[in-house]
Amino acid sequence: MEPCTNTTSRLTVVWLFSFVALSFLFSFSNCADPTFLYDYCSNTTLYTNHSSFQDNLNILLPSLSSNGTSNSINNYSNATVGQSPNTVYGLYYCRGDATHDVCGDCVKYAAIDIVQRCPNGKEAVIWYDECTMRYSNHYIFSIVSNSSTMTMTMSNTQNISDPTRFNQLVFNTTKKVAMKAASNSNRFATLEASFTELQSLYTLGQCSRDLSVNDCYRCIVGNIANFSNCCTSKQGGRVFNPSCVVRYEVYPFYLTGTSVPSPTPFVSPPPPSNGITIPGKRGSSTRKYVAIFVPIAAAGVILFCIFCLLLRKKKKASPKDSGENENTIRNSMSLQFEFSMVLAATNNFAEINKIGEGGFGSVYLGKLPNGQEVAVKRLSRNSGQGAEEFKNEVMLVAKLQHRNLVRLLGFCLEGEEKILIYEFVPNKSLDYFLFDPEKCKLLDWQRRYKIIEGITRGLVYLHEDSRLRIIHRDLKASNILLDVEMNPKISDFGMARIFGVDQSQANTNRVVGTYGYMSPEYAMHGQFSVKSDVFSFGVLVLEIISGKRNSSFYQEDFTEDLISYAWGHWSGETSLDMIDPNLRENCSRNEVMRCIQMGLLCVQEDVTDRPTMANIVHMLSSFTVTLPSPSQPAFFARNLIESGMLMKRKQMKDGESDQSKSRSIPLSVNDLSITELQPR
Repeated sequence: MEPCTNTTSRLTVVWLFSFVALSFLFSFSNCADPTFLYDYCSNTTLYTNHSSFQDNLNILLPSLSSNGTSNSINNYSNATVGQSPNTVYGLYYCRGDATHDVCGDCVKYAAIDIVQRCPNGKEAVIWYDECTMRYSNHYIFSIVSNSSTMTMTMSNTQNISDPTRFNQLVFNTTKKVAMKAASNSNRFATLEASFTELQSLYTLGQCSRDLSVNDCYRCIVGNIANFSNCCTSKQGGRVFNPSCVVRYEVYPFYLTGTSVPSPTPFVSPPPPSNGITIPGKRGSSTRKYVAIFVPIAAAGVILFCIFCLLLRKKKKASPKDSGENENTIRNSMSLQFEFSMVLAATNNFAEINKIGEGGFGSVYLGKLPNGQEVAVKRLSRNSGQGAEEFKNEVMLVAKLQHRNLVRLLGFCLEGEEKILIYEFVPNKSLDYFLFDPEKCKLLDWQRRYKIIEGITRGLVYLHEDSRLRIIHRDLKASNILLDVEMNPKISDFGMARIFGVDQSQANTNRVVGTYGYMSPEYAMHGQFSVKSDVFSFGVLVLEIISGKRNSSFYQEDFTEDLISYAWGHWSGETSLDMIDPNLRENCSRNEVMRCIQMGLLCVQEDVTDRPTMANIVHMLSSFTVTLPSPSQPAFFARNLIESGMLMKRKQMKDGESDQSKSRSIPLSVNDLSITELQPR
């Protein structure tokens, strides 16, 4: 082991060398800085120095900066730090054509620059040509930000010849690039079109990757509409807001590792609303800005380098901590609650606060010190879910940020106590309303259609838009929670499985889930994929339309299930007869018939015939899309249930526990569907 003095000397040398090198680079290599466009600084809500919000912001920005330089991170990342009312939400996304180094440099620069340009603001956005970064005290993930005060326009100074034809070409090509970008997993696309024999049009569209396909398309198209206010007959223009950007030029401006110089500079439009800073106004004070910024930036980068050095040393000392699971838990430490706080929130887990109980333990209604109500999921010590299963759910749910997914607020690990803290969703679960003779009347067709759309968006995020491809494996009415505005939130990720980027399906010997919602290939052969969730979604849609619980058919008659009931009406051209009687007088029959057809397409027996959730988004958003005719669905319920019963008898005879099947127990208020399963 080296003497302590040697280590100290080494760090001192590193510090001095880094300072000299960075000072030199900052002084003479300004060309490496990202190209600043605009910033938005909200002056309506400010934080005070040394406040909890500032502490959380000081954690969040270096975290985003670290993600931007990580080889495992693509061109997008988000993070959440702190607890309400001092929670900070932040994200960045880089140009889709930017190299890893360009993206990392831009994000690192932005993390320092944003607090210099927007001091003490609880909400800020900064745009560069290479990346966009924003943070807020409000939830911002998977939500389109197209406010006029946060929408910026820039135009080229040069006019174009034949403006009428050029303007039409710009409109048509940018609409195409919007569709192309929305359909791309990175939410980025470029497109070239010929204007004359010697001149081409180059276009670019991009959204923040947390947006759904439909939201991305709407965001870019909304920006295209603003071209008429800034860029008509101009040789170039761009419109951008925190969520998306669209741009066109008559020269190839795409990033290819070497920047292509613009033949004519962009100029800022007239000043927007209050709080928007115009780049031109800062140009006159560039030297002053550099003089102030360089030492601060250098010090920040040096501290970051030392932090990385110490972290690497720590990793070498603890090689077992290098796994992905441990890293994720360490990154989630900001979400950890003290056990004493959990006890206070639930009044020592008082029986009066219990709102549900299942195979994994109990769920309690709790209230945090700031008054926020939460659902506290306390795992039983003999639940069968050990530390690894607990970590799986924490790691999985903490990474998911979408308005149609239940949000994990934090967790607690104290001795043998394993606790999850979720947002409290006040309107219980979908089955609480849908299958009650009186409460179902509160779900008119507009609400039911809105619920179908929300579930669709949540599944598209899980399957395609999140950083990981996630198969839920237990989608059902009791796992759809309803917020105060009856918006759906998918819950219970205890049985979810993470897929690799290129992975499309997997097999398991332990089938878990709920009979009636499971696809036949999964229930009988253990094969599951995104199409397994699509099948469950189809069953759920048929339940929403008919108002009939799928399991009620099994209780009444083993010869028919909901799927065969719906197929019988469809093939007999009597589909309107299967609609919930409460809907028949006040519903859009075209929408209902389209949803029945869509549900039957989802439950087709052949996996390849089922649509993807992205396909379903298009089916719901455009009535000009012609839906294919569904083929005969999978009729397997009776045999499946009977084989399940035989399996159960055999396991009981052999003295085995019946944990290979799901046993979902309805929870009275916040049905988090605690599900008993065999640990995987």
